[in-house]
Amino acid sequence: MKAVLQRVTSASVTVDGSTIGAIDGGLLVLLGVQSGDESGDLDYVVNKTLGLRIFADEAGKMNRSVVDIGGSVLVVSQFTLYGDARKGNRPSYGDAARPEVAAPLIDTVVERLLSLGAEVATGRFGADMAVELINDGPVTISLELV
Repeated sequence: MKAVLQRVTSASVTVDGSTIGAIDGGLLVLLGVQSGDESGDLDYVVNKTLGLRIFADEAGKMNRSVVDIGGSVLVVSQFTLYGDARKGNRPSYGDAARPEVAAPLIDTVVERLLSLGAEVATGRFGADMAVELINDGPVTISLELV
């Protein structure tokens, strides 16, 4: 599983001209599922998403989590995180999990975030999504479950 977390002042996802998910501030999580990932593997991403101290405290140091600041999380599925462009000019997505495997795992990540009290918005799995964000900092962290 791969996740790219971006600290944002706002983010939204639009499908067919309609905004389906939006947050004012917090984290945009681009989430890719790899073949072989299982529901037990998701705790790492969920815990890091809620626990990473990448928001400023009163002294301006990155010492607060999205939970600490009362921020939200926008989760957007992105199989292209598993694009392998080492050979040729057309990336291969052979490492990405098939949709019937990936979709329920991404849903489980969202469910776990919600169960831990996070305010969560989402994109739509498999849709052609337009993601808009204002990256705050910019701060971008990559996570990979190995």
